[in-house]
Amino acid sequence: QVQLVQSGGGEVQPGGSLRLSCKASGFTFSSKGMKWYRQVPGKEREFVATISAHEDFVRVADSVKGRFSISRDNLQSTVYLQMNSLKPEATATYYCGVWGDDENWGQGTQVTVSS
Repeated sequence: QVQLVQSGGGEVQPGGSLRLSCKASGFTFSSKGMKWYRQVPGKEREFVATISAHEDFVRVADSVKGRFSISRDNLQSTVYLQMNSLKPEATATYYCGVWGDDENWGQGTQVTVSS
């Protein structure tokens, strides 16, 4: 079955950087697009970034464009979210997922941006 195990995250001051990782198993990682979403309590899960299977298509939400980037390592079955110049409004729980699959998600990683 699909398993997505996240790591990274934590607390950082405004302007800082964090990298999230999501290691996948249970499916052919190199043939699937991957995505990152985030959620704050009381709000719907929000799209952050997506990357196609062979990295020929990448899209990042306008709210984080130029500061966040998504990448992947198909040999390691891992997708990454690099977050730079973090702002307090980036505080959320971040989830990785498989593009086109709304049932399987990583366990969630808390990111807190605070001074």
